[in-house]
Amino acid sequence: MIQKKSLLVLLFLTAFWACKTAQKSASLPADIDVIAYFSGNANEIDRFRADQLTQIIYSFCHLRGNELAVDNAADSLTIRKLVALKQKNPRLKVLLSLGGWGGCETCSPVFAGEAARREFAASVLRLIREYNCDGIDLDWEYPAIEGYPGHAYDPADKRHFTLLVQELRRVLGPRYEISFAAGGFQRFFDQSVEWAGVMPLLDRVNLMSYDLVSGFSTQTGHHTPLYSSPGQQLSADYGVRYLDSIGVPRKKIVIGAAFYARTWEQVPNIGNGLYQPGKFKSFISYRQFDAKLSPKDGFVFYRDSIAQAPYAYSVARGEFATFDDATSIALKTKYAREKGLGGIMFWQLGGDADANGLLQAIHDARMAK
Repeated sequence: MIQKKSLLVLLFLTAFWACKTAQKSASLPADIDVIAYFSGNANEIDRFRADQLTQIIYSFCHLRGNELAVDNAADSLTIRKLVALKQKNPRLKVLLSLGGWGGCETCSPVFAGEAARREFAASVLRLIREYNCDGIDLDWEYPAIEGYPGHAYDPADKRHFTLLVQELRRVLGPRYEISFAAGGFQRFFDQSVEWAGVMPLLDRVNLMSYDLVSGFSTQTGHHTPLYSSPGQQLSADYGVRYLDSIGVPRKKIVIGAAFYARTWEQVPNIGNGLYQPGKFKSFISYRQFDAKLSPKDGFVFYRDSIAQAPYAYSVARGEFATFDDATSIALKTKYAREKGLGGIMFWQLGGDADANGLLQAIHDARMAK
C-alpha cells in the first residue's frame, strides 16, 4: 500500500512538472541559461560577473555515508558567498553538485539501496534549506560504466540512477531543481541512463561536450568541438542530435564549453599536430593561456573550420593544445540559441580571465540581436 501511494505521488509530480515546464516555455521570451560550475574558494568569487550568469553549480559536495555532505568549513563559506550573489542578481540560482571526476567513489554501492537513496534525498533537502540553495546537480562519473579508475560500477547502476532521480523529485517536489552532468560519448548515452525514465523529472541535462579527447588518449584531437568532422565523430552537435533523436526535449539540453586547454607532448610535426600520436601533458586554465601557450614558445594557433574548434601547436616543443576560445564559445552560444536548447554551461568559472574573458564572450553572444 505504501509503495502504491509513493507511485501515485510520483506520477502526480511528473504530470505537475510537465505542466509547469510547458507553461514556463509558453509564457517567457526565448532565452538560454548560462550555467557556471565553480570549484574555487570564497576569495575568488568577487572577480566574476555574476550578473552574466543564470546559475552557479558549487562543485563539489560528496557522500558521507549515505548523505550529501559539505566537506569542510571553507567549502561552507564558499557556498554561502555564492548564495549571497543572489542579492545582486535575483535571477541567479545556486545548486549543490555531488561528485565530479574522482568524487563519487561510493555512489554505485550507496545508490543501489532503497533506504540509502531515501537517506540521501532527505540530506539533499536539508542542505538546500540550510544554505538557501535552489537544487542539486548529480555529477556521477559514471553510472553503470567505468569512470574514475578503481571506482565501483555495476550495470544495475542504470536502473538505480532512475530510482535515485525519482526519490529526489519525490522529496524535493517541484520547487527545487534537479540536473545531472552527462558524458558526451556514445557508451554513456547507451549504457548509463534510462533517458525516458529520468528526463520528465529533471530540469536539464548538462552535456559534458568537453574532454571528448581525454587524458587517457594517446592521440590528439579536439576535446571540445562544436561539430563532428572527418577525423572525429564526437562533438557538442553530435550529442545534441543523439539526445534529440531519443526524445530528450531540446529545452532541457545544455551544451558544455571548456574554460581550459588540454595539452599533449611528444607530438610529431604532421598536420600541425592534429590527430597525431602523443602523450597527455596537462590542463591549462584560460587565464593562463597567454603565459603557457605563448608564441615565444613556438605556439601557432589554428582553427578547424569544420569542427569550429581552435587548437595550437609548437614545432619547437612538439606540443599540441586543444581548447575553447572567444570565437568558439560565441559560436556555441549562438548554436544553443538557434537550436532552442536550454543553454550553455562550462567548467569552470575560476579558470576565466579577470577581464574580457570567455564568460564575457558568452554574454555578448547571448545578448546579440
